[in-house]
Amino acid sequence: MSTVMPQFLNRPVFRLVGEVAAERGVRAFVIGGYVRDCLLGRECNDIDIVVEGSGIDFAKAVGEKCGRNVSYFPSFGTAMLRFQGDEVEFVGARRESYRRESRKPIVENGTLEDDQKRRDFTINALALSLQPGDERFGELVDPFGGVRDLAEGIIRTPLDPDTTYSDDPLRMLRAVRFAAKLSTPEQTFTIVPESMEAMRRMADRLSILSVERITEELEKMMASPNPSMAFRLMDEAGLLPHILPEISALKGVETVDGKGHKDNFEHTLAVLDNVTAVSDSVPLRWAALMHDIGKPGTKRFDPSGGWSFHGHEILGSKMVPRIFERLRLPLDMMKYVRKLVWLHLRPIALVDGDVTDSAVRRLLFDAGDDIEDLMILCNADITSKNPVKVARIRSNFELVKQKLAVVEEKDKIRNFKNPITGEYVMEVYGIPPCSEIGMLKEAVKEAILDGLIGNNFEEADAYMRKVAKDMGLNEK
Repeated sequence: MSTVMPQFLNRPVFRLVGEVAAERGVRAFVIGGYVRDCLLGRECNDIDIVVEGSGIDFAKAVGEKCGRNVSYFPSFGTAMLRFQGDEVEFVGARRESYRRESRKPIVENGTLEDDQKRRDFTINALALSLQPGDERFGELVDPFGGVRDLAEGIIRTPLDPDTTYSDDPLRMLRAVRFAAKLSTPEQTFTIVPESMEAMRRMADRLSILSVERITEELEKMMASPNPSMAFRLMDEAGLLPHILPEISALKGVETVDGKGHKDNFEHTLAVLDNVTAVSDSVPLRWAALMHDIGKPGTKRFDPSGGWSFHGHEILGSKMVPRIFERLRLPLDMMKYVRKLVWLHLRPIALVDGDVTDSAVRRLLFDAGDDIEDLMILCNADITSKNPVKVARIRSNFELVKQKLAVVEEKDKIRNFKNPITGEYVMEVYGIPPCSEIGMLKEAVKEAILDGLIGNNFEEADAYMRKVAKDMGLNEK
């Protein structure tokens, strides 16, 4: 017996589409994510309409009927309409075939059944009929058991996974992304074993994808409620070395003379979880993912002291630009992530030692407006299983935060601007641009950060004149 679900079609756009479908004598359906999210009880404003015929011509007729502008994308065979808060995309039902060397399909007109077969997963192949005026309005078309898979939390391809993933390798990343996106504390979505096995066989097919498409999926994974799940699944499916080998290289524990180090891959995912629990910031999550990428390159064993990773924050910060360039991620985010990777040990170092005003000033100067995010990252970096150690570090960490607030209020270092400018030095001493100007400015900056003078023009000017005199500079 067919299931009819008109309760999911109470938006005005669906009646409008149904009327146009009846007038034109074609079948139209809402398909994919909207149907899936309705069944999961989630809000969705992105609506995909598939029609048997030209999606562009159909969208034009809908736009004319409701008096709205339609955006057309002929090269993709799609059209977009914004209607009462919803973003509605129209496409004609298609049949697709692929050549092995390309993920671009050979497209032909098809039926709804053809279109559902080309969908990536059963849960995204669900469709609701928009035929108005009869008992079929809202009829669920579910040829692959998508409703059952939703209920059981399963990511499964409609057809053989080898065929699905070989045709379009991006679907492997989409499987991972949907598992991370749809999983909740109440229900975990899993990728069926046969799909995971197919991914391992097809992992090298990722090479035919454009960098932009891969990065788009990575960004969506990072914005999901469970980014660490995405990276764990990519690792299990053998995809991670093809995309982020620097993260894959964190895996494993080496033991010498009975001394081992922690698994830095597992630690990284724990830090990512900790950040995700308190922040929706995608750049901050990227910083969490990359904070220890310098460890494999700095790992050393000393028989007397065990394993060390000295300088991994410096090496890691140098690796960040190369990764961002390779993935074509935004430059401004790269600068932010590089800074946090470089600084991520500094607050912990303050915790382990005496919290001096000078050290706090320098941290504020280097971190600037990103100090709060840095503190979130450093707090997330505490993943020890020793509750006594964790309690001690967190207690000292609170002391550092208090000291930051006090010093910031007193010295205004966060967005530090040197009270002494190059133009002022040239005016006082009647000299052209030269290295001595930079030396004087640096001396003033260091004196302020060390607390020798206050962060104000009067004390800075007096200190500049003293240093200049020692350098043999005479006022004009």
